[in-house]
Amino acid sequence: VQLQASGGGTVQAGGSRRLSCATSRRTSSNNGMAWFRQKAGKEREFVARINWNGSTSYYADSVKGRFTISRDRAKNIVYLQMNSLKPDDTAVYLCATALSTSGGSSPRDYIYWGQGTLVTVSS
Repeated sequence: VQLQASGGGTVQAGGSRRLSCATSRRTSSNNGMAWFRQKAGKEREFVARINWNGSTSYYADSVKGRFTISRDRAKNIVYLQMNSLKPDDTAVYLCATALSTSGGSSPRDYIYWGQGTLVTVSS
């Protein structure tokens, strides 16, 4: 089982970045997917989630209106489009596969995790 996150890097404040998470069909086609992030020295925090068919999505208040989660079920890829980035968005971003078709806001709702990709937003 593998989740491969990519797209991290350094971006200036106000800029955009798109993260991708490649999954296997066997592990994600009927499962919710999510992005979490972990800032240095902090707990892992929920960013966004999307249900199994992409019809519904939820966001943390801190990213609402700036980030968009989407999925391409044919390619088994989940995306996180991040706009209007702020230095406070600097973190390792991790994708995860939910135990259910929708997932939740807690890390306990997820069974598989990718290795993470670092996003650094400079001021």
